[in-house]
Amino acid sequence: MSRIAIATHPTLLGFDQLERLAERASKGAEGYPPYNIEHIQPDGFRITLAVAGFAEDDLSITLEDRQLIVRGRQATEPEAEGRTFLHRGIAARAFQRSFVLADGVEVGSARLENGLLHVDLTRRVPEQIVQTIPISRP
Repeated sequence: MSRIAIATHPTLLGFDQLERLAERASKGAEGYPPYNIEHIQPDGFRITLAVAGFAEDDLSITLEDRQLIVRGRQATEPEAEGRTFLHRGIAARAFQRSFVLADGVEVGSARLENGLLHVDLTRRVPEQIVQTIPISRP
């Protein structure tokens, strides 16, 4: 049985990048760090990542080709400070989380609060344009 891609439907014109976006979004979908995505009325979203143990300087947020990338890397390892762990359940490893943003979605702000990184997004709603196309004669 052949696989039919939704973006190849004859009435969907110009959506050829849709599958590539879906593939990009699914890459790197590991479970660390955990995150939430909230819908904020009327046109917003908030991504919240649990980044306990990371300081502001350990985190970076970039936007590359409609892909929001959040990276975390701690500058010093706790072992280097002379600490010996009997049990280590708090993850301190580097991470990278990416989210593919739709056209019109813009990053508003980011803040670190109580071990949670909040990234606010807003959707710019385009005006509805009705355009009449004249038909020319040869």
